[in-house]
Amino acid sequence: MIPIIPEIEKKMGIDLYCTHTEGIGGVLRQEPEDFIVKEITNREEGDSGKNLILELTKTNWDTHHLVRDMSRKLGISQKRIGFAGTKDKRAKTTQKISIYDMSEEDIENFYIKDVELKVIGRSDRSIGLGDLYGNEFIITVRDIDASPDELKKILNEITDEILKFRGVPNFFGVQRFGAVRPVTHMVGEQLLKGDIEKAALIYIARSFPDETDDVKEARDYVWETKDFAEGLKIYPLRLRYERAMMHYLIENPGDYAGSFSVLSRNISKMFIHAYQSYMFNRIICKRIEQGLPLDKAVKGDIVCFKNKEGLPDTAKLQKATEDNVSGMNNLLKRGRAFVTGPLIGYKSEFASDEPGELELAVFSETGFKTDDFKIKDIPKIDSKGLRREILLHCEPGFETAEDELNPGKSKATIKFSLPKGSYATTVLREYMKTDPLKMS
Repeated sequence: MIPIIPEIEKKMGIDLYCTHTEGIGGVLRQEPEDFIVKEITNREEGDSGKNLILELTKTNWDTHHLVRDMSRKLGISQKRIGFAGTKDKRAKTTQKISIYDMSEEDIENFYIKDVELKVIGRSDRSIGLGDLYGNEFIITVRDIDASPDELKKILNEITDEILKFRGVPNFFGVQRFGAVRPVTHMVGEQLLKGDIEKAALIYIARSFPDETDDVKEARDYVWETKDFAEGLKIYPLRLRYERAMMHYLIENPGDYAGSFSVLSRNISKMFIHAYQSYMFNRIICKRIEQGLPLDKAVKGDIVCFKNKEGLPDTAKLQKATEDNVSGMNNLLKRGRAFVTGPLIGYKSEFASDEPGELELAVFSETGFKTDDFKIKDIPKIDSKGLRREILLHCEPGFETAEDELNPGKSKATIKFSLPKGSYATTVLREYMKTDPLKMS
């Protein structure tokens, strides 16, 4: 039986699985401890330096909110706290952080609920984004309708398929688009078309079935009427970005491009990035459908190489030719090179031959030109584009047991590591084959 792809994933450009075994279903994050994340870094700390280095373990905390509360508790600026990456909120996560000009004694009596700090050294260098190489995951899937033995058989079959595939397609998951409201790439599409008004209205007022009734009613009203003054009265306060845009439009009627200025540059660029991610997902699916490998290069492919941290370096690209493809595949087999696909922008480099024809075919379906990624009305969100590896290498392991939280059901604990910028749900979707809302 061919597993059915959820409609929400099709909207994100994903219309297949790379494994064909029926999924285990189940749910994620029934408890925060069901989703354990440990940061991978090769930093070695000493015993001197202006930065106190700590191991932070938090449960059910948003990283930015925790840093804000820590700074208040310690009486320091948030800028003195360094970290390599934000981690899931509904999870138990472990990572290194640095605090500038702080002694061990200063944190001896530090306490915040569900937060542990362990001193591991000092350094002259604060912790930042470049220190994050990847993450180790230990994830428990619960409420599965199978005995532990039956579950083990299914997990074995899926794992064997993943290992044969040498990983999973490096799709962008629901985090990129929105789980309950997958709207970001739709906004991006209208921005690329130059229809700034429609882009703003989609973001502010396009409703989705899984939103709460009060939010759907409020959005539908504004969608139909463009009555932003009334919208401010009926939109919940938590929809702060939509409210900020409506407030701007009340004061500046018709200035839809200006309404995006109330959002940070990162949030505004997210819309274009999401549309690029949608096309990237489509290109990977098309490649699999046409029988082109993800773990091997063919003539015309663009390959990137491993950097000193062992991560794909998409600043170093080379095209596969008849003369060098054999050598490239040698490097690919040893994990020292990666086939890439395009996140299309105004400076995009496309592959050639069959891979290039495929990339251009997907792009031509959109009706856009690369120059459309120069957004003349909102230049701060222009995107040059780049290449990204199309296969996510992973070697999962698992355990099964009876589910103590759901009598009569089973649970699976799946373990794997991924490089930074990758989504754990991209691996888990191959095992669960269920609605992404059950994985968020």
